[in-house]
Amino acid sequence: MDKKKNQKNPFLEELISFIQNKGFIWGPFPELYGGFSGFYTYGPLGKLLKNRVENNLRRVFQEHQFWELESPIVLPDIVWKASGHLDTFVDKAISCEKCKATFRVDKLIEEQYDVCADSFSDQQLLTFIQEHHMKCPTCGGDFIYDIDRKSLMMKTVVSDTDASLRPETATATYLTFKRAHEFFRKKLPFGIFQIGKAFRNEISPRQHVLRSREFTQGEAQLFIDPLLKNDFPAFIHAAQDTLPLWTHNDQDTGKKPQDISLADALKKKYLQTKAYAWCLWLAYQQFIKMGIPRERIRMRQHHPDERAFYADDAWDIEVNLKSFGWIEMCGIHERQDYDLTQHEKFSKQTLQVTREDGSKVVPHILEIAFGPDRMTFALLDIFYEKKTLGEGKTIFAVPYPIAPIDIAIYPLLKRENLPEKALALKAQLEKYFVVEYDESGSIGKRYLRAAEAGTPYCITVDHDTLKNNTVTVRDRDTEKQIRVPVEKLHDTLHQLLNKELLFAKAGKLVA
Repeated sequence: MDKKKNQKNPFLEELISFIQNKGFIWGPFPELYGGFSGFYTYGPLGKLLKNRVENNLRRVFQEHQFWELESPIVLPDIVWKASGHLDTFVDKAISCEKCKATFRVDKLIEEQYDVCADSFSDQQLLTFIQEHHMKCPTCGGDFIYDIDRKSLMMKTVVSDTDASLRPETATATYLTFKRAHEFFRKKLPFGIFQIGKAFRNEISPRQHVLRSREFTQGEAQLFIDPLLKNDFPAFIHAAQDTLPLWTHNDQDTGKKPQDISLADALKKKYLQTKAYAWCLWLAYQQFIKMGIPRERIRMRQHHPDERAFYADDAWDIEVNLKSFGWIEMCGIHERQDYDLTQHEKFSKQTLQVTREDGSKVVPHILEIAFGPDRMTFALLDIFYEKKTLGEGKTIFAVPYPIAPIDIAIYPLLKRENLPEKALALKAQLEKYFVVEYDESGSIGKRYLRAAEAGTPYCITVDHDTLKNNTVTVRDRDTEKQIRVPVEKLHDTLHQLLNKELLFAKAGKLVA
C-alpha cells in the first residue's frame, strides 16, 4: 500500500516535452513572464483534442437525455455560503521549514506513495510524513509539523458585493432548478449538465494540468424523486454490463477491483439503488467511448469517513496513467436533498415539487463530475509512445475517432498542378472533417509529423490522381496504403474513422 513511487520519472519528462513541442499544452502560462503556476494554454493540437473530449461528454450525455446549460462563472458569496464552500472548501497544507514552500499535504503523500491520503486526519498525515522521513520536494528541507488550512475560493468584488469565481459548475446548475423543472414540464427525473471553467486557489499546483487553478469541469445532475430511485426503467439496459468495482471493504482487505454486473452489485448491496447504479454505468461509458483501455480503469468507492456528511454514496473513476499511476478522473455522488434544501434555506424560496398524489418532496440529486483536462492528459499519457518510424520519431496513437485532426492532405510535389488538386480536395472534405494541409518537406517527413499529431489517415495526391482521379490513403497505425476513388473518399473516410471498415493485411478495404 505504501510502496514508494519512483521519484525520477523519465517518461513524464519525455511526455511533457512532447506535449509542449508538438503544440498540445504550453505553460505554465504566461511563459514570457516566467509562468504562473496552475495556469496553462492549450495549443492548436491540444485545443482540438480537448474539444473532442468535451464533445464526447456532450454526445454521451445527450444520448441519454441530459440537456446542456451555460451559467456565469462569478456568483455572490451568499450562494457559496449556502453551498458550504465559503466556510469549508479548504485543503490541508504543510510548509517547509527551510524554503517556506507550502504544499497540499495529502497530495504530497500520494505523489510519492501508493496510498489514498485525502481521508487522513491531521495527526495521520503528520505521522505518515514523520515515519517515512519525507522531505520538501523543492529544497530537500524538513517540514514544519503543523497542518494549516487554506481556502480554495478565488475571491472578487462585483459592484461592492463580495463574490467568488465558481470552484465547480454544479452549484450554478442547482440554482436553475425551478426554471429547469418548468422546462421539463414539471416531471421527474430530468438531467442537465454544464461544461465550463472553474477556479480553485490550489496551494501548490503540481502534476501538470491534473491539478490546475483554472480548469474545465463537465458535471451532470440527475434530479430525481427519491421514491423513483429503484423504479428506474433505464437501468434494465445497463443491468448486465460489468464494471470494475472496488468497494471500500475490498480496499481495506487488500482485494483487487472485481468485474461485476450492476445487477449483481445491487444484490450484494455494493450499490443501493438502480438510479445510482445507472449513473455509475453512464460515467463509465464516457471513458469506454473515448477509447480508454478497460484494463486501465477502476471504480473506487469512497470510505464512509471520506465522503461528505450528506453523501449517501460516492465512487471515483480512476485511470492508471504511465506518468502518475492511478488518478481520479470522475466522481459519481449520491447527494440526496442537501443542495436544494440548503438553497431553500438561504434564498427563502421553496424548491419542493408536487407529486401526482399531491404530496411534496425536495428532489434528490445524483451527480456525475468529470475533469476534461484530466481526460485530455490521460489520452496524451496513455497513447504517446516512442516508435521506430523512419527516423525514429514518436507517435500519438490515440483512438481514431477522438484524434485532434481527422485527415491530412498532401500533394506529392509542389508542382504539376498537384497542390491545386490537393487544395480542391481539402475544400471538399473540410466540410465534414478536421483537415490539415501540408506541402513542405518530403512525403516521408510529412507522414511522421502526422503520426506525432495522432492523425489517423494521410491522403496523398499524386500523378495517378491526375490520370484516374484516385488518391492514396495511408493508415497511421498499420502504415498500409490503399487507393480510393475521389468520389468515394468521403464515405470511405467516414467509415474508417468510425471503425466500420479496417485495413486488411493485403492492403484492401474489407467490411
